[in-house]
Amino acid sequence: MRHLFWGGVHPAGRKELSRGAAPTPAPLPSQVVIPMVQHIGKPCTPLVKAGEPVKLGQKIGDAEGLSATIHASVSGTVAAVEPRPHPSGRAILSVVIDNDYQDTPAQALEPHATHEGLSPNDILSIIREAGIVGMGGATFPTDIKAVTAQGRVDTILVNACECEPYITADDALLCSYPEQIFRGLAALDAALHPDRRVIAVEDNKSEAIAILRRHLPDWPGVELAVLPTRYPQGAEKQLIQAVTGRQVPSGGFPKDVGCAVFNIATCASVCRAVADGEPILRRIVTITGHGIKEPKNLIVPIGTPFAHAIEAAGGLQGDVWKVIAGGPMMGRSQADLSTPVIKGTNAIVALTSADDLESPHPSCIRCGRCVSVCPMGLQPLYLYRFSRCRDVGMLRQYSILDCVECGCCAYTCPGKLPIVAAIREGKQRVREEPS
Repeated sequence: MRHLFWGGVHPAGRKELSRGAAPTPAPLPSQVVIPMVQHIGKPCTPLVKAGEPVKLGQKIGDAEGLSATIHASVSGTVAAVEPRPHPSGRAILSVVIDNDYQDTPAQALEPHATHEGLSPNDILSIIREAGIVGMGGATFPTDIKAVTAQGRVDTILVNACECEPYITADDALLCSYPEQIFRGLAALDAALHPDRRVIAVEDNKSEAIAILRRHLPDWPGVELAVLPTRYPQGAEKQLIQAVTGRQVPSGGFPKDVGCAVFNIATCASVCRAVADGEPILRRIVTITGHGIKEPKNLIVPIGTPFAHAIEAAGGLQGDVWKVIAGGPMMGRSQADLSTPVIKGTNAIVALTSADDLESPHPSCIRCGRCVSVCPMGLQPLYLYRFSRCRDVGMLRQYSILDCVECGCCAYTCPGKLPIVAAIREGKQRVREEPS
């Protein structure tokens, strides 16, 4: 049975620009910049120094606690260990590697023909050593999510919704490598032992749905949930409600209602880690938008500069107004195209001046549209106001930390207020100021 979540919007998909483009390897960059923060949690500690040789797959960032290990995505020589631009907009300590184009492999994680015979702890150890995180953009360390879910969840949801406009990276993954998703799900199933396993996909992905249905008979016990297209269906809490009818409480987590949610790119990474001993070295990135000459889904090494990835898609065209890491609803505008692709980068979107809907004089007309579309049942107009006046007490009272930054409020606002940017600032103040 399908359930509806509160709020949501139906933005123009724009997926036709890159849909159907099979993922193809991009030309290797001459240099990669690998930040020591590619996850939610503590930064990694660099394990290499300038001048040292590194091999493909070598661990170059050590994780401790809530963190995820980081590996060299090419072989070559460390050119520098220094702060560099990051998709977050900050300068982050990074390992810069000059590519020797040899792809000399490091001693990889031990490959296993199948996950069978591995204990749950063995599987989780492989996931941790491979540095796997939520690759839909959330970047929460997957091993920690799985450990905290052990014995507490009865349902695994594989998130294949990809509800953001423009992005088709997960769609391309589903169509080209479906076996990896099922094998990764089987490994997670062996680690968590749920009663139910569901792959959830929106109904605007007809080819992917047909491919999944062809594979389902080979994987007994796996369900396919085809959901009506609606943004932000791919957000964890909304997906859980849409598939199971359960509502994650305010301040709660999916495990609190017996669910664990994993992106399909995360599942594919689990498959490669277990079967091939491969840590996260590369990912599929959609390079798209009306400002891109040849929109594509490219397989790029982690650390590839945005400028290089864009050039591999024909380069920029037209009057480019904004380049975004991620989609236009939740992504972040980039001021520097030397910024590298990281584990959570699923798209690079170039928008032209024709896409510019911002207003030079934003103003709230108190229409209430932002309230009607908020999937979390919040009141974005008040969160915007209290953030602007730095009223941390009222931000807490109005549950600002429940905001998932989906952008529905800003999308529907006729006054064109920068609501999401204000909410991000407000959340940071709440986290920094003790209650």
